[in-house]
Amino acid sequence: MTARALVLLRHGQTDYNHAMRMQGQIDIPLNDTGRQQAERAAEVLGGADLTRIVSSDLSRALETAQILGRAAGLDVTTDEGFRERGFGLWEGHTHEELQAGWPEQYDHWRAGRDPEGIGVESRAGAGERVGLALRAVAEAADDGEIVAVVAHGAAITLGIAHILDMGAHSYWLGGMGNCHWSVVAQNPGREPAWRLGVHNIGVDLVPRPHRTILDRASETKDHGDQQVTGGSGRPTQADQTGVPGR
Repeated sequence: MTARALVLLRHGQTDYNHAMRMQGQIDIPLNDTGRQQAERAAEVLGGADLTRIVSSDLSRALETAQILGRAAGLDVTTDEGFRERGFGLWEGHTHEELQAGWPEQYDHWRAGRDPEGIGVESRAGAGERVGLALRAVAEAADDGEIVAVVAHGAAITLGIAHILDMGAHSYWLGGMGNCHWSVVAQNPGREPAWRLGVHNIGVDLVPRPHRTILDRASETKDHGDQQVTGGSGRPTQADQTGVPGR
């Protein structure tokens, strides 16, 4: 048995996010903006036929998941496999502090390599950890279920890369906004077994340099099916969430 789709939701904003500090596995709670973001995301995803919600055990993800759970009428379970990538000695520091304190390692990190000697979890290791947790959650679900996983930005993108067999150093996915989500769905009879439906869409509460698919959708009079750009780059039919109908 395998879930039909996984909705991968990043947690809402924290004070560390706002200050551009490296968060990693430090347990930082949501701030008020993050809670508002989670409420808005829950308004949308709460009507997306979710059947289960699994969360990272870090409080910023768990509170986001609980807000979604109230909207969807679902309990939340936790799995530490969905924790953020660990950043060792860098956690709690700004990018400026990283560049000043660890210039060589910082340059390696910005170039896409794993910095050494400071306890940073490798991209491949984090991707495998999250990818295996995603597969386990999917396989524990009944056929046709749609499961929400609430986690963290790097964890989600690396987990997606793992289950799509993209390799740990694939960067074309890009990052995740707070309370934005991606959707992966079964790819029956093909390899890899999963495909990317949409990536990094959501309802923004704070100004951002770009508009999301939901921003554009909200400007139309017709709130039915929207054109969403899928992982192939081609428009695909989906509702405003990007979650496939059951």
